[in-house]
Amino acid sequence: MTDLADDAALAADVVREAGLLARELRGSGLRVDTKTSVSDVVTAADHAAERLVVDHLAAFRPDDGVVAEEGNERPSVSGRTWMIDPVDGTYNFVHGLAWWCSAVALVEAGAGLVGAVYHPDEDTLYVGGPDLPTTRNGEPVGPIVDVDLAHTCVSTYLHPPHFGGPVGEPFARVIGRAATLRMLGSGSMDLAAVAQGHLGVFVQHSVAPWDWWPGSSLVLGAGGVTRQLALDGTVWSVAGAPTAVAEVCAALEDVS
Repeated sequence: MTDLADDAALAADVVREAGLLARELRGSGLRVDTKTSVSDVVTAADHAAERLVVDHLAAFRPDDGVVAEEGNERPSVSGRTWMIDPVDGTYNFVHGLAWWCSAVALVEAGAGLVGAVYHPDEDTLYVGGPDLPTTRNGEPVGPIVDVDLAHTCVSTYLHPPHFGGPVGEPFARVIGRAATLRMLGSGSMDLAAVAQGHLGVFVQHSVAPWDWWPGSSLVLGAGGVTRQLALDGTVWSVAGAPTAVAEVCAALEDVS
């Protein structure tokens, strides 16, 4: 068994090292490959940063499982699993935009224990979880101030093919009730901004586990709430101020 503080320290160390490595490799030039679409890209920096984190965890938490965006996996003996996103916001990363990060989370029994997000462009490290108050470079960020949807900003990511139909229609109901909307291109960065109160609520469909657990842990550690709900075969992930989250879920389900 390990102490939560030890897990948080390890998460902080590996995510910082991954982000710094990715930034260094970007500076030397990168080959860019596409995955599922022209906006879904991967680079050698993604793979190298992921390998760094996986190797560190193999050394310090050999019994824990691993699920990583670029394909590294290890089954869990301990019942705990690390979710790894070596470069979240790779499109931004490739095109010289600052809104990208490295992110990790430790999950057990379907619940996040700790999340860590490192933003290299600002040398900013976020760490937190349900039982670990979220910090920004060691300083508390919370508590999240409650706000309703009509008076706050929604953060999301939605590809143009999903603007209509079973995804676009419930999404349109949400943004129709919000004050404003931002699509910045990194889920973990968005969730870190929600944890700080810069954005009010995060809502996105079909979120991968490595995109959800690091940032949602930060939101919980800052006193916010999180929910995941299935609607017409699509799972929506929502996090942020309690009232805004409740209203987003009602809008998704078309509950007046």
